[in-house]
Amino acid sequence: MKILIAEDDMTSRLVLGATLKKLGHEVTATNDGQQAWDAMDREHFPLLISDWMMPDVDGLELCRRIRAAHRSEYTYIVLLTALGGKSSYLDGMDAGADDFITKPFDEDTLVARLRVAERILALHETLRTQAMFDGLTGLLNRTAITRCLAAEMERTARDGKDLSIVLLDLDHFKQVNDVHGHAAGDAVLKEAARRMATSMRGYDQVGRYGGEEFLVVAPGCPGKDVLTLAERVRHCIGREAVDIGEEMLPVSCSLGAAVTSFDTKETADALIARADAALYRAKAGGRSRTELATATDEVAVMKSGGIKT
Repeated sequence: MKILIAEDDMTSRLVLGATLKKLGHEVTATNDGQQAWDAMDREHFPLLISDWMMPDVDGLELCRRIRAAHRSEYTYIVLLTALGGKSSYLDGMDAGADDFITKPFDEDTLVARLRVAERILALHETLRTQAMFDGLTGLLNRTAITRCLAAEMERTARDGKDLSIVLLDLDHFKQVNDVHGHAAGDAVLKEAARRMATSMRGYDQVGRYGGEEFLVVAPGCPGKDVLTLAERVRHCIGREAVDIGEEMLPVSCSLGAAVTSFDTKETADALIARADAALYRAKAGGRSRTELATATDEVAVMKSGGIKT
């Protein structure tokens, strides 16, 4: 496990680090709370062991900052303290600490605390996975993929790059459920999701947006490239029939793509609405095709006053 230490006393820091490494953990040691906070901005540490009393940013302040950040991945916090009394522990818990170790510590106590931390972290990861991923396809769920889009739009505004999205809908999916049953529909959704995931670039994200509809978020992808991406996805999904048990079922999809640039004031809802308009045009044009959102779509969205889902 990756463990971050925040300890201003060099002797305690070296002893704790050596003990944790002997127990098989990957350790990063910092001299104070500010250094620890900076380290956590660069990478995620599942476990933080912090001294309570440190200059400037102490253990309590570090706890408060971490909890206020509301990061998606949980950090389990153990405070090292020479303080005693229930009021001190309550102060630590109120600040966001999960556990305490009294200094000087012994190795058996440390091992016991680490085992508790590992169990709690495993539970948090299970809950995080359930909250972020669609249970059937394993892709990001609607909440997670829309949060991803919002974050990428903020990054686009900072970095000055284009951002593209693709809204994808499986063609005639209702007929699959009506004719072959929901088990066959589930098989089609899972296989389509698998094929989508294999056709993405390493930094693209795809999620199940609703029913048989999927949303692809493609950072740094201008218009000409998003069409290439969308067509690659379309061909990947439709290249061969899907095994639904009693037969092989042909599958196709329609796609609507939209591009936004760093110098626009477009919202995520407006961007999705333009992609949805392009998707509607692809379906109206015969399905199994990709359409790129145009200025006409933008005007239509502005007149409609909202997103069509």
